[in-house]
Amino acid sequence: MAPTPSSPSTSAASTQTAPPAATRATAARDVPAEPERGRGVPVRTILLGLAGVALIALGGTGAGATLKRDPLLADTSFSWIRYGHGYDLANVVLYTGVGLLVWAWVRLGRMVHHRLVDSLAVLVAITAWTLPLLFAPPLFSKDVYSYLAQGQLALRGFDPYAVGPAALPSPLSDNVSWVWQNTPAPYGPLFMLLSKGVVGVTDASVIGGVVVMRLVLACGLALLCWSLPGLAGHLGGRAATALWLTAANPLLLVHLVGGAHNDLLMVGFLAAGVLLVLDRRHVPGIALVTLAFSVKATAAVALPFLVWVWAARLEGPQRSRFLKACGASVAVFAVVFGACTVAAGVDLGWIPALSTSSSIVNWLSIPSAVGDVAHTVVDWFVRVDPAIFLTAARGVGSLVLLWIAWTQWQAARDGGPEAVRRAAITMLAVALLSPATLPWYFSWPLVLAAGLAWTSSGLVAATLASVWLLLVTFPDGDTALYSWGYLLLAFGVSVLAAVTVLRPDPLGLSSRYDR
Repeated sequence: MAPTPSSPSTSAASTQTAPPAATRATAARDVPAEPERGRGVPVRTILLGLAGVALIALGGTGAGATLKRDPLLADTSFSWIRYGHGYDLANVVLYTGVGLLVWAWVRLGRMVHHRLVDSLAVLVAITAWTLPLLFAPPLFSKDVYSYLAQGQLALRGFDPYAVGPAALPSPLSDNVSWVWQNTPAPYGPLFMLLSKGVVGVTDASVIGGVVVMRLVLACGLALLCWSLPGLAGHLGGRAATALWLTAANPLLLVHLVGGAHNDLLMVGFLAAGVLLVLDRRHVPGIALVTLAFSVKATAAVALPFLVWVWAARLEGPQRSRFLKACGASVAVFAVVFGACTVAAGVDLGWIPALSTSSSIVNWLSIPSAVGDVAHTVVDWFVRVDPAIFLTAARGVGSLVLLWIAWTQWQAARDGGPEAVRRAAITMLAVALLSPATLPWYFSWPLVLAAGLAWTSSGLVAATLASVWLLLVTFPDGDTALYSWGYLLLAFGVSVLAAVTVLRPDPLGLSSRYDR
């Protein structure tokens, strides 16, 4: 992902002083560089995507991250969809749906790129493509079962930051992946409060809990759709492009909505908070980003960059402005985070629990990949504990990540939109260099960068990465990162989607282009 921010052109003969960054940002929001030429809502493309998500939801009843014992299907004439040829058929239906959704998203993206539709059309597509996923079985992940089991622990008086779901046997904990059965919750107090509330409202129902949890997390999608047009106005991009690239993206829809990941709520709070800070509403902006942190710790990456944005608008020497903004930000953070912690009735045990994610080992994390490759090569000659290589590579990766974060933060001293761009780069580094990385983690930098002015090559790269990351997990939640033949096929599909986003029918299979 390599967005290029737009910059106002200057004349060598001009004798006027350039307006300050804040004034230019405000002007950018009021007067877009090039007007939209929307031609209504592309009904057929939206219906194509709707058919896709409907098939994903239908196929997910057999091929998704289904319950060990589903009260809706068990002992009925439809239980065959979970076994043998029925399971194979469910996979065919689900992947057909994924193909239709990607096709529709690419078609919509091409219209957005050529300014044939505006942001309203994209919002209609997002709404239509989201609704069937709200009521589907969990897709491509079993994490939602962990969320519910952790909420049940808190509701029953257990400390979810000290024990794992296995401490309280129940239908909820039975469906948690074996990897996380004895793992404390690594999520913030606000999310634990919400999880506890969902379990209480649904009386610990597994199916009801999944649906209600999705509805809660969908608030993050609503916040995202509200925030992105404003962010695009500040950062020099286009609202329609930002919405298409993120909220309509199959990576976010299938993984964050269908997979019911709390990242959706985190990025919603994060986007809204960044927008408010850019709008000079610093206190509520910092408060919203703190709420994002209280869902998932990753949001903290953006806070130091927003301090620079605030500081740039104060009077006095830079050091004095920074200290004032930093002090005010810390005060807002302490009040909001403290209130969330007290309301949830928990302590700070989730901070050390963050290390539990290191049990995930895959090569989406560059340090994990380097350690794995190094061990494989050495293992050809001598037997060595793989943990040595993994620990060393992750240690080096953490140092590199700290260096990138520090240099990007220093480069963001002038605040304004540049600070947000630097925050997006740092968030991308976090996704790539963390000890553990999962495909939907790349939604973090994508949300921060969506409002920038994207070049054609940047959109192609983002499309390729999004489709490929969507496909590298199997529908039941298992990783596909070591199924090399499947990965090659997924890469081919991703390349085709990326090429198609700029021009229709790159394979020459049709004589005309029809929206």
